[in-house]
Amino acid sequence: MKKKTIAALLIGSVVMTSLAGCGKGQDTATSEAPSYIEAEYPAMTEASADDGMTGYAADASSSYIAPQYPSGSAAAARNDSSYAEAAKSAGESYCMDYEEDALCPGDYYFPDYCYPQPNYGENYRTVIENAFTDVASSPLSTFGADIDTASYSNFRRMINDGYSLMDIPAGSIRTEELINYFDYDYKSPGGNDKFAVNASIIDCPWNKDTKLVNLGIKAAELGAVEDTPSNIVFLIDVSGSMDSYDKLPLLQMGFNMLVDDLDENDRVSIVTYASSSDIVIAGVPGNEHTKIKRAINDLTASGSTNGGDGIKSAYRLAEKFFIKGGNNRVIMATDGDLNVGITSEAELEELITDKKESGVFLSVLGFGTGNYNEATLETLADKGNGNYSYIDGLSQAKKTLVDEFNSSLVTVAKDVKVRTEFNPKYVSEYRLVGYENRLMAAKDFDDDTKDGGEIGSGHAITVMYEIRLNEDEAGEGTSLRYQNTDLSDIGAASNEWMTVSVRYKEPEEDESKLIYFPVGSDCYTKNPNCDTLFAAYVAECGMVLNNSEYIGNLDIYDVSRQVAKLDLDDEYKEEFLDLIRQL
Repeated sequence: MKKKTIAALLIGSVVMTSLAGCGKGQDTATSEAPSYIEAEYPAMTEASADDGMTGYAADASSSYIAPQYPSGSAAAARNDSSYAEAAKSAGESYCMDYEEDALCPGDYYFPDYCYPQPNYGENYRTVIENAFTDVASSPLSTFGADIDTASYSNFRRMINDGYSLMDIPAGSIRTEELINYFDYDYKSPGGNDKFAVNASIIDCPWNKDTKLVNLGIKAAELGAVEDTPSNIVFLIDVSGSMDSYDKLPLLQMGFNMLVDDLDENDRVSIVTYASSSDIVIAGVPGNEHTKIKRAINDLTASGSTNGGDGIKSAYRLAEKFFIKGGNNRVIMATDGDLNVGITSEAELEELITDKKESGVFLSVLGFGTGNYNEATLETLADKGNGNYSYIDGLSQAKKTLVDEFNSSLVTVAKDVKVRTEFNPKYVSEYRLVGYENRLMAAKDFDDDTKDGGEIGSGHAITVMYEIRLNEDEAGEGTSLRYQNTDLSDIGAASNEWMTVSVRYKEPEEDESKLIYFPVGSDCYTKNPNCDTLFAAYVAECGMVLNNSEYIGNLDIYDVSRQVAKLDLDDEYKEEFLDLIRQL
């Protein structure tokens, strides 16, 4: 793949602003609230006959239904900001076109007063927060590496859609995905090393009685990675549920940007699935941009969703055009609403686990709202040697498919697992912040049949532990590295607080390798840099959003005040501050 320069897109993070065109500015909405709209909107009486809405009553769970949309958008049939505010208070949608004086449900534009309703029909997996663990009895913390960032862009979508703090669905926020969305200035590995661990220990900003360990695990950057040939299969959901401005149209624009970066050494195939799967193109040279884009742009959405059939077809094509030493990858784009054929998570997990043995990697891109099935998409990515992103707008599509294509999609290590062993001489308890869905049994760390995560060229993951120290440094107990183990020949330095071990496989190998990094008191600092503090505050935000029992009295306003004091060095971090200020 030969990288090209792509002009920066002057497009908002949320596609509803970039695809807008319905409505003028907020100052065009004038009119006082009719008498039948109560300020608190607890319950509505029948609409006034003068407004042409007799018989269309509303209460706290619905807004005025316009006659032309009796079962569609819950909105008032009048260009009036008062109706919009009433609808917003009730958690409903108010869509209108100021020029045409018409509602706009399902159209590819949104006005200033269109508030999509928080839809709790979206499917998220429950997150049970990690608790403190006693070091003397359980010194090992083991989990699969995770570079997914879907939670952050989904969170951004919710905020830009008008969600309040109370509207954020349970299970939709995985703290590690918020943290790992951002870039941090971690040192890269030297020589032939595959990974470097950047460690710092600071006073925990949300608990004065604990310390916070920040581990930045940075992967090596492949030389000439931009010239690595790619064999890409676009697996595209074209079922009826994708017929929405933020699904198939957004998907098409994002893939068009990726296609612009392909050259004659790359191969592109397209598989679509709805009621059944279809091969649109197969093995087309990457420099045939017009042909590939035409195939993408001609897609339309209709029918049910047979994702299992599509997955099988996509992997068959990926194997047929397999490039040895190249980037062989299926990129699946969907809202996750599988309703025909293989539909259960267990069946999909079995299918994708089998397919990953082909040596083909998987990227899962989630789109849309309402029927969004995130639990399924996360399962597919976790079990298929893959990564998972949520695309909430063109800027995120560009970030994922263009700016970060190498680090996200060109794999340097697969089945990456992390194990931290704590020294009971210094640490009495620890709590892993996030990664709840990636936890592994200690014995699985050395088991090469157990999956970890994949990491791309130059990519980094951030891992945080909240720890309690042993004030008396008594530390007696059954430690592993720090007593009699197979690592005892290394020798445990007296100031080691923990050892971080990373086990991984080369992309085309099946036997893992092991590296380890001692972390001690010399990593403690009372003057952390801005990157370390920013990551800690993002972790705080994730804990607040998940109603953590460990956050104390800290709230989202405290987090925003902390972040505002930092010297934010990029647009994404500045955007984060803007988002949390809206809560």
